[in-house]
Amino acid sequence: MDQKATNITWHPGAVTRDDRQRLLRQRGVTLWLTGLSASGKSTIATLVEKRLIDAGHLAYRLDGDNVRHGLNRNLGFSAADRTENIRRIGEVAKLFADAGVICLASFISPYRADRDAVRALHAPSDFVEVYVKASVEAAERRDPKGLYKKARAGEIKNFTGIDDPYEAPERPEVVIETERVTPDEAAALLVEFLRQGGYIGPAEGAAHE
Repeated sequence: MDQKATNITWHPGAVTRDDRQRLLRQRGVTLWLTGLSASGKSTIATLVEKRLIDAGHLAYRLDGDNVRHGLNRNLGFSAADRTENIRRIGEVAKLFADAGVICLASFISPYRADRDAVRALHAPSDFVEVYVKASVEAAERRDPKGLYKKARAGEIKNFTGIDDPYEAPERPEVVIETERVTPDEAAALLVEFLRQGGYIGPAEGAAHE
């Protein structure tokens, strides 16, 4: 998107990202959970956020529906609006990571180019693409909001997986197959990924060599 504002200057602060991360004893990062509607993204993100907070880590969850109640309430589901939706969230997630927060962004984000654009906003180690993988058939069987049924009936247009495409990640850092693992197992996998990557410290009571 073109820069419309003119005569603006970036003002550096007196506190660095390293200062904030030392205070929090963690590294800021965006975990970007992408997948079909009803694949399990929000459920997993909610569980991971709770596990991290309970363990003393600062985490914040950005959810597709929640964000559309406020920040992105003026956007619909056309391709252009989906792109702008993800662009805005990417900028917000980048700010959270810079603040030293573990940001859990759960969005369908169906277009590969949009996700790649969000990745490009972040430093390489600050963005982790998590493919929450489920077949359309499995997602449709779950369908807690009844959206697939409405899309099949023509009541919802531009619905991902029905009349709009979903472009699966080609090289995600993490793949979670929700037809094979439970939400709790998926959450544990992501928390362990954060530990192994050095974003958070070892669990309390872990054995030391």
